[in-house]
Amino acid sequence: MAAKIYTTKDAPIAPLKKKTLAVIGFGSQGHAHALNLKDSGLKVIIGLYPKSKSREVAKKLGFEVMDTAEAVKAADVIFVATPDTVIPAVYKKDIAPYLTKDKTLLFSHGFAVHFKTIVPPKDMDVILVAPKGPGHTVRSQFVAGKGVPGLIAVYQDVSGKAKQTALAWAGGVGCARAGVFETNFREETVTDLFGEQVVLCGGATALVKAGFETLVEAGFQPEMAYFECLHELKLIVDLMNEQGIAGMRFSISETAEWGDVSVGPKIIDASVKKRMVKQLKEIESGKFAKEWIAEYEGGYKVFNKLRKEGANHQIEKVGEKLRSTMSWIKQSKIKKGASQASLISSSN
Repeated sequence: MAAKIYTTKDAPIAPLKKKTLAVIGFGSQGHAHALNLKDSGLKVIIGLYPKSKSREVAKKLGFEVMDTAEAVKAADVIFVATPDTVIPAVYKKDIAPYLTKDKTLLFSHGFAVHFKTIVPPKDMDVILVAPKGPGHTVRSQFVAGKGVPGLIAVYQDVSGKAKQTALAWAGGVGCARAGVFETNFREETVTDLFGEQVVLCGGATALVKAGFETLVEAGFQPEMAYFECLHELKLIVDLMNEQGIAGMRFSISETAEWGDVSVGPKIIDASVKKRMVKQLKEIESGKFAKEWIAEYEGGYKVFNKLRKEGANHQIEKVGEKLRSTMSWIKQSKIKKGASQASLISSSN
């Protein structure tokens, strides 16, 4: 059965008009949701811990900023927009003690609820609104009068109005302009983790680096390897995004298309799919979640090591040099210690 697509007419913001909306955290998604809701004419406050680097950024953007606990007390809808690993501590200290049955708890990713790193009270609405795009895109598309597609889910509907609230929020952040799809916390969490690990982030970056290394180790110039294995990838992905895989194949040369259909399956073969299935099972079982939480609690030792190794890879140095010659690419220098909001706020 085809999924029902909710649009702007299905997602009026009226149910949120007389409510106070608290955004807890001011990173990628939190920043975008807060600005879009504010521009939609809704009352938004920001909840942050006292020494957060995002406090000044949020204030400059016109928000009332409170300590997290005070924001939760003042709000009717609480959007938890902190990192998955941080949610349990924030929830226990500054959110859970101040929840009442007339409030709504909202997430943009189901990780904490699905894997039970937190357990919401049974007597309140718990919902999810997940734009299918990074925060800066959610914001820039909204400003352009457009939107990115989004997902909604209802975990608990005590009031009988949980879905209505989720649709209103999706309308307020602009997702209803593009289309909103209904899912559940389990499906959103598992598919999101699988996609980013196996294809979008993990799979794509590993494929790019392996191709780059193969060419360089064979004696080809690193610059040529960068162009062929990273730079042009965006062009192909853009075609797929706009026209589908078949449409992309229509737009490339026959030589490229023959290489696509005849060689691609030899590289991403049945053995790769078996490992994908294995990773899906590890996500579904909670094994990945437990390992990630343990990594956080252990001080990110392995994570920081792998992050540093990635940043020092030859492809990064070559790419930085080549991108400096491409005037059409917006150069965004990420300063050490900067908050996500301070970088993303330039997109408003």
